[in-house]
Amino acid sequence: MTLAADTRAPAPAPAPRKRRQGTMARSRRREAIALVMPSLIPILVLSVAPLVMGLALAFTDARLVRNPDYDFTGIDNFTKLAGNSFFWDSLRIGLIWTVGVTVLQLAASMGLALLLNSGLKLQGLTRVLALIPWAMPPVVVAIMWQMIYSANGGPLNAFLGSVGLPDDTNWLGDFSTALPAVIVVGVWVGMPQTTVTLLAGLQQIPQDLHEAAAVDGAGAWRRFTAVTWPSLRPIVTSITSLNFIWNFNSFSLVYVLTEGGPGGKTMVPVLFIYLEAFKNRNIGYAAAMGLVLVIIVVLLLAVYLRSQFRDDRAERGR
Repeated sequence: MTLAADTRAPAPAPAPRKRRQGTMARSRRREAIALVMPSLIPILVLSVAPLVMGLALAFTDARLVRNPDYDFTGIDNFTKLAGNSFFWDSLRIGLIWTVGVTVLQLAASMGLALLLNSGLKLQGLTRVLALIPWAMPPVVVAIMWQMIYSANGGPLNAFLGSVGLPDDTNWLGDFSTALPAVIVVGVWVGMPQTTVTLLAGLQQIPQDLHEAAAVDGAGAWRRFTAVTWPSLRPIVTSITSLNFIWNFNSFSLVYVLTEGGPGGKTMVPVLFIYLEAFKNRNIGYAAAMGLVLVIIVVLLLAVYLRSQFRDDRAERGR
């Protein structure tokens, strides 16, 4: 017995529909590219291009002269840098400065954010006053604090003298007080942005959680550790990472306050690289320092973020 042949005609391919879909997809891609390009071009020109140029200069003997003529030197700059004790000392000072400012900023900002979130009187005025350091240019802030720290009639020494304490301390000129004094200024400058971020996080925590903890007999500290801190951990991780980068790259504040003195006690790495590039005119050598600095910051942040994410996973697994 023979089978009858299938006489049904094949279904026509929806070619026009596919073409329309392809045209719409290409149109959406073009629109997306058009929307992204205005922000992408400045990033490429002002960030990516200088980074690539700096990476290339790090392997040359380039100098800041009128008619630059430089050669490829391989890893000579990095070999020289490995034995430069002044650079590694500035890195140690920079880490002390960065960690000190970042940790104290977080502690002070957390206290201020909790205060602003507690419903105190004149809350609006208090918030405005808390943002004043953020609105001031770093150079103006540095000059203002130079006046406060002045050994000759500065407000700080005048206050100390009025309560019977020594009133002749040279806060920015003494080896033992210069770095702590600069750290205090760094904390004051960076508090507003951290406070605003933490305050926004506090306002997202449901009040029911605090009320339930209070009903269970939890005190203020217990409510903070059991409710507030776990809820703020993602925000704290983000703002601490950003503050670490900003503080490590701080330049203008330290430069105006002390110019790295006295005796290099406040010579942070970015300031050291600036002086090497624009005072000693060793652009290639300074670029090598900058590359090493970027690698160190990335590694430190990677370790910190990994530990934070591991702790978060452990908290969720409980």
